[in-house]
Amino acid sequence: KFSDHEERLSGSDREEDEDDVEAALKKEVGQIRASTEQKLRRFQSVESGANNVVFIRTQGIEPENLVHHILKDMHTTKKKKTRVILRMLPISGTCKAFMEDMKKYTETFFEPWFKAPNKGTFQIVYKARNNSHMSREEVIKELAGIVGSLNPENKVDLNNPQYTVVVEIIKTVCCLSVVRDYVLFRKYNLQEVVKSNKEDAQQNPSSLAEEQNSEVVKAETEEKSSKEVTEENK
Repeated sequence: KFSDHEERLSGSDREEDEDDVEAALKKEVGQIRASTEQKLRRFQSVESGANNVVFIRTQGIEPENLVHHILKDMHTTKKKKTRVILRMLPISGTCKAFMEDMKKYTETFFEPWFKAPNKGTFQIVYKARNNSHMSREEVIKELAGIVGSLNPENKVDLNNPQYTVVVEIIKTVCCLSVVRDYVLFRKYNLQEVVKSNKEDAQQNPSSLAEEQNSEVVKAETEEKSSKEVTEENK
């Protein structure tokens, strides 16, 4: 039904209004399409809330496989492909950075790697940024306990573990991943992984195993959500 005002409009006025409406609709459709395309981008930068940390959300990509592939290629070819990125860590799960939330979340998150019949040797590495309420020792102890409860055959290995549980705390968010070849790929350091064994020995006389031992605490003493990838700037 037309209002009295619309009924009084001349044919040309109505035609002009229709053109305006059509233009507005086209503009709105274009904005929606652009917004949708942005949301579906394979890689999307997200504010991390910490200095020198870039957080990348991925779409339709397994971050562990992607980062492992990049590091494997760099380790094999020994070709340096970045000057500014220091480390690249896959993040396959996030939760609130509070102990109870982390315990509840990891009971399910760890299952693909550590729940019987799955098993493996492991270590836990922990780093916190812009966060002072979490205790490194407590986090390692509790998460190692959960891994052990999933299968008593899971054992700690600080020298050459099959899996490394990476715990990155950024403000009030806990970022988690379980990665392979953490020792072989120099703690997922893109600058170090391209060095030959000879160069590495000359620049760092201490063994990698010793370096690794200083980075983690043995479990006995200190014991999938959205898909993302973090990159730490040099």
